[in-house]
Amino acid sequence: MNALYSLLAVLALVLAGLASGQSGPARMALTMFVPYAAFAVLLVGFCWRVVRWASAPVPFHIPVTCGQQKSLPWIRSAKIDNPSTQWGVVGRMAGELLLFRSLFRNNRARLSGGRLILGESAGLWLCSLAFHWALLLILLRHLRLFLEPVPAFVNALERLDGYFQIGVPPLYFSDVILVGALAWLLLRRFRDPALRYLSLFSDYFALFLLLAIAVTGILMRYFTRVDILSVKQFALSLAAFRPNAPQALGTLFLCHLLLVCALAAYLPFSKLMHMGGVFLSPTRNLANNSRSRRHINPWNAPVKTHTYAEWEEEFRDKMQAAGIPLEIENGARDAGNARTN
Repeated sequence: MNALYSLLAVLALVLAGLASGQSGPARMALTMFVPYAAFAVLLVGFCWRVVRWASAPVPFHIPVTCGQQKSLPWIRSAKIDNPSTQWGVVGRMAGELLLFRSLFRNNRARLSGGRLILGESAGLWLCSLAFHWALLLILLRHLRLFLEPVPAFVNALERLDGYFQIGVPPLYFSDVILVGALAWLLLRRFRDPALRYLSLFSDYFALFLLLAIAVTGILMRYFTRVDILSVKQFALSLAAFRPNAPQALGTLFLCHLLLVCALAAYLPFSKLMHMGGVFLSPTRNLANNSRSRRHINPWNAPVKTHTYAEWEEEFRDKMQAAGIPLEIENGARDAGNARTN
């Protein structure tokens, strides 16, 4: 039911985008106000979540590691898996951000005949890595719509993405990879009963929304052929805070625009915020130097202590009456015996 409800929600957004092209007030609202409102929600929500995470107390040193910690000089330590310096943390974070290293090492557990079997989950790692890199490449390619003149690196990425010149216009491999990875991630949730049981509305909604954005973008590029000059004119007007929507903008483009705005407004309040939270995770961004440094909780309130010597002095009479040996007297007697000898 979660998958059905999320699919219906995305279809409702698609229908709203298509209907906005048939109504003058709705078209004006979508092209003049909705992009700015979505961007404002994205910016404020993103900053709010980051500030909230950054201000959360971390009283304990809790790096998660999977390697030999630095100890004695003759014991080889894992400088990346178990970093003891800030440069090691930088290397570990780079592996997480660029290669999803921890996901690559993740195992898939399942029960078979009453036995727990651990297996590789390389498919999840590969599709996740392909999806994120393809999405990043597509976002960088879209910079050509908002910048004039177009930066050289954007043109280079575009030529690299369509290197094999399949069809006219050239087929971008990032589009194919993005749709394929999203389809695999979605089918994975349907195919695995345990994962399907754990999946929430938000899990399906994000996948369906991203897939709808990718499909509408592909339809505009390879099938309906939107007027790219009008699109760039509109994008430049948005970037200059002087929105002007040409009449040549098609209905499909307005649908694509509404889906992108919905994703931007939804992102700060969804699991997609892991893109910002990974930098603030204390299990990832801390060096494991607990053997070389003592970490004290800075939020510990001062506590009035009562040592055993003070306690024994307070209850000395009662202890002597009960026949309980006193350590202070025994210690003093031993010290006296040692001086006598």
